[in-house]
Amino acid sequence: MTTENGESPRPGAGPADDSFHVFDTTLRDGAQREGINLTVADKLTIARHLDEFGVGFIEGGWPGANPRDTEFFARARQEITFRHAQLVAFGATRRAGGTAADDPQVKALLDSGAPVITLVAKSHDRHVELALRTTLDENLEMVRDTVAFLTSQGRRVFVDMEHFFDGYKANPDYAKAVVRAAHEAGADVVILCDTNGGMLPAQIQAVVATVLADTGARLGIHAQDDTGCAVANTLAAVDAGATHVQCTANGYGERVGNANLFPVVAALELKYGKRVLPDGALAEMTRISHAIAEVVNLTPSTHQPYVGVSAFAHKAGLHASAIKVDPDLYQHIDPELVGNTMRMLVSDMAGRASIELKGKELGVDLGGDRALVARVVERVKERELQGYTYEAADASFELLLRAEAEGRARRYFRTESWRAITENRPDGTHANEATVKLWAKGERMLATAEGNGPVNALDRALRVALERIYPQLAKFELVDYKVRILEGRHGTESTTRVLVTTSDGNTEWSTVGVGENVIAASWQAIEDAFTYGLLRAGVDPAE
Repeated sequence: MTTENGESPRPGAGPADDSFHVFDTTLRDGAQREGINLTVADKLTIARHLDEFGVGFIEGGWPGANPRDTEFFARARQEITFRHAQLVAFGATRRAGGTAADDPQVKALLDSGAPVITLVAKSHDRHVELALRTTLDENLEMVRDTVAFLTSQGRRVFVDMEHFFDGYKANPDYAKAVVRAAHEAGADVVILCDTNGGMLPAQIQAVVATVLADTGARLGIHAQDDTGCAVANTLAAVDAGATHVQCTANGYGERVGNANLFPVVAALELKYGKRVLPDGALAEMTRISHAIAEVVNLTPSTHQPYVGVSAFAHKAGLHASAIKVDPDLYQHIDPELVGNTMRMLVSDMAGRASIELKGKELGVDLGGDRALVARVVERVKERELQGYTYEAADASFELLLRAEAEGRARRYFRTESWRAITENRPDGTHANEATVKLWAKGERMLATAEGNGPVNALDRALRVALERIYPQLAKFELVDYKVRILEGRHGTESTTRVLVTTSDGNTEWSTVGVGENVIAASWQAIEDAFTYGLLRAGVDPAE
């Protein structure tokens, strides 16, 4: 297999079992999501993650259509040794009235060095006439010529039938004729695309089964998620005989996105019993999902099936009671199979079982003390009535739990008073200053600091006061800060809740504060954050 320049394309390993394909198009179709703008370095990093996960094919983009994708293919050939995947170049069939051998766009696909090429072809008669501005017969010839030419050059060819299902509704005979043209010219797989994402599972299953029977082609499925059915539509196509699924990591894609790679693969492996990944890869799924989310700079979806942090989180007391007996009673799989973990959420819905399981999760032995558990349950319900929330603030809950279990709160310092001042200057700028008065290890401390806001000034003043005694605080960094105004009680009066996430460079923890204003609530959350961080660091309390 060689390019026109006589060079060998870097093949990659390809799928271990070619009878079923997992095809990822995050780098091409997924990159069309609003808010995603991938650099070449980003694409290389994501490609490595996808190969590590074990997908069979990675569609890298459209070489020749833009410089970034052309550079990606050139660098990928030099910088990545694929262990599981083959790199795929995406492009269109030749132009009307020409030949594939002379088409510069087709040549760019060969020059990419990719061993596999996906061609997009029109399968909707109106798109042929209105978008391509050519005849239905010429479109068939464009498909035949391009597929035949690329296969003659030693490339494996897949063909995406754009708008297939809409085209099939309008003119089923022509839609199937395009499938036959691609198949008979040598395409390994013909992919039926629900480009507008408007189909439902029963419709997908019926059409795929009919096209498979009528054409004899090997079929794949590419589903958009506009009805919220992309994963279900993908699995329905598999039920009908499709042996190639096209997906994107975390469901990224244009409009509302594509079929999500991770629930599709998990369903195939765990529900269908298909081996579509290398041994051990499924257990890396949660990590891979979150790693790719970090590269594209989007917060991982907490409620994503299988890999979301809430996918195996339990809040209701009834659920917790059952899970204490047998986790399978309220979980459809063992979360460890996909690299996730079960979590117990503590809220005003919590019962005894929730508290006991959460204590075990946090490493706090409640020793079967029913009276202690009852006190914690009542304390949580009382605090949540005031506006606190512990399901998103494990660190604050652990401090509460330990205080009840040990009979006293962990204290590394005692606050005498604090104040924060914001000065509005004539030029429109603001100066923020905070002063704190504390006691720690028998010593009274007073410190003042400025910041870019009153909360930041308080955080800095607290550090100025305590870092000499607790040098561990130098590693602490506030990495997230959320404010919510709760329901007002009298006119404009309201309660403010603040959630703070802090990091020591290795781990993160979240704390909560509630007060009559944002500064008071922030101070509580910061106090808890510093206290918990020192506790994690193994520092003995001051008193």
